[in-house]
Amino acid sequence: MLPRLLILLVLLSAFAAADDSRTEFGGHAKLRLLGQSYPSESVFRDVFGGSSLATEGDLRLNLTHRRGGWTFNSNYQLAASDGEAWALPDDRRRLFDLTSVIDDGDESALLHRLDRLWIGHSSEKTVFRLGRQALSWGNGLFYAPMDLVNPFDPAAVDTEYKPGDDMLYVQYLKDSGADIQGAYVARRDLFSGDAQSDVATIATKYHGFAGESEFDVLVARHYGDTVLGFGGSHELGGAHWSGDLVVTDTEIDTYLQFTTNLSYSWTWAGKNMSGVIEYHFNGFGQHPDDYGPVSLSDNPDLTVRLSRGESFALGRNYLAGSVLIEMTPLWSMTPNLLCNVGDTSALLQLVSNYSLGDNMTLLGSFNLPIGSSGSEFGGVDSGAPGRYLSRGTGVFAQFAWYF
Repeated sequence: MLPRLLILLVLLSAFAAADDSRTEFGGHAKLRLLGQSYPSESVFRDVFGGSSLATEGDLRLNLTHRRGGWTFNSNYQLAASDGEAWALPDDRRRLFDLTSVIDDGDESALLHRLDRLWIGHSSEKTVFRLGRQALSWGNGLFYAPMDLVNPFDPAAVDTEYKPGDDMLYVQYLKDSGADIQGAYVARRDLFSGDAQSDVATIATKYHGFAGESEFDVLVARHYGDTVLGFGGSHELGGAHWSGDLVVTDTEIDTYLQFTTNLSYSWTWAGKNMSGVIEYHFNGFGQHPDDYGPVSLSDNPDLTVRLSRGESFALGRNYLAGSVLIEMTPLWSMTPNLLCNVGDTSALLQLVSNYSLGDNMTLLGSFNLPIGSSGSEFGGVDSGAPGRYLSRGTGVFAQFAWYF
């Protein structure tokens, strides 16, 4: 880690030599608590017992330096975890290993890493960035099939920062406001450790306008699969409609994913409210019985995607909805519901976000899975008789201080 930090300081020093340069520094410190219960038939109960409790801390230091059209960006993270169930980031798949483990115990870990480290140039027409950065594409609000690089889990509560990946990103802006974006994400094979093209992502997306509507066209090669995507958005009587259609051609078969959503804002009982409802069709995997028990053994392509660390859905048809209620100017409540229509299982979330001041927030959620054993949210069949990958109620609480 030390040589990488020295390189960072050398680059920053070169930028700082110019009179027109400016530097921005900030960050946050987050402390979170995760509590989880496990039903009697859960395989996790054999490891954690009836419940688990984990504490995580995250210090993030963000440095941005600009000189003319050039920008240098670096985000340093110091992350710690203590408890029975925890997960911290690693760089085994990324091109550069910018993560260093300081301590790794049986129930605790401490590491530091660079989650952003890129240099770029922008002009009136072009944007160029090279290095570790984040990329978000698509119109999905819960499920995002067009967001190929590190999509958030649909049930994620803290979505402030998406993990960065090592990539080359370019953008060209046309006079009409339309733009063309391109990205190449380099990765290493998880088993050999070598950088290989068949695990990389190369993608191009065109964003254009058709009257009052907007549309996207995506062409990509992702982990050796060919991906074509089409998306759009339009205002409908005060509401906003958007959606994506993505076709993926793999060695096993050709699969279709479709996401469409409608969002609307209004005032009720003197409170500002905004709601969204989304339908997602997941064509990945083999579904011999859309309304039967879910098993990874029935979904070979999903098993492959799981090994890549990708976010995915096990069912075929999903409905998701949420309503953000502004209880006070400083406090909002958001009930979320993710539902697998095929097996009638669901995840109910109640998310609370409270501002403690100009630079402090308290974020929390209560998570309740609903469904029978063998369903997606009730617990996927583990393969062992009468044992399931099931979880009970869970809580998430996070205090964040920004500076």
